[in-house]
Amino acid sequence: MDALDAVRSLGLSSWCIGAGAIRNLVWDALHDRVVPSALADIDVVYFDADCLAPQQDVDIQNRLVERMPGVPWEVTNQAAVHHWFEEYFGHAVQPLGSLEEAVASWPEYATSVGLRLEADDSITVIAPHGLEDLFNCVVRRNPVRVSVDTYRQRVVQKRYAARWPKVQIVPC
Repeated sequence: MDALDAVRSLGLSSWCIGAGAIRNLVWDALHDRVVPSALADIDVVYFDADCLAPQQDVDIQNRLVERMPGVPWEVTNQAAVHHWFEEYFGHAVQPLGSLEEAVASWPEYATSVGLRLEADDSITVIAPHGLEDLFNCVVRRNPVRVSVDTYRQRVVQKRYAARWPKVQIVPC
């Protein structure tokens, strides 16, 4: 909740914490883990089509570090992803139209989930592909943006089944 509160305090209009941070939290709970899995980062994503400058991500990340030092924040404006995606992943993508469209494009359905803490302390869940894979510990390729090769590499790299024994990997 502290991480959600920290991001909410920035006053971004369209944002969420998502991907691995949410998946790990849920899968750790489903595996009765008292100590949470180590996170490579906490993905904070937002959508601001009016400012695509990479420096904005850096500025937001710095503000979060000031608020919660030691947290591995990773901030990305999803409206700007098409500017760097090809260089990083090897193929071009079309610009995204919204935060929800961005979340819907993430690599696996179980990681295509984001949470936002609203002003009234309610939590908005963004889960364009549903929550079934997340709560059933299923790793399934999201074909929207992820090639079969990239998916297979992620399955090996992330070691899902070794880290969470209940995980089921859907081959492709």
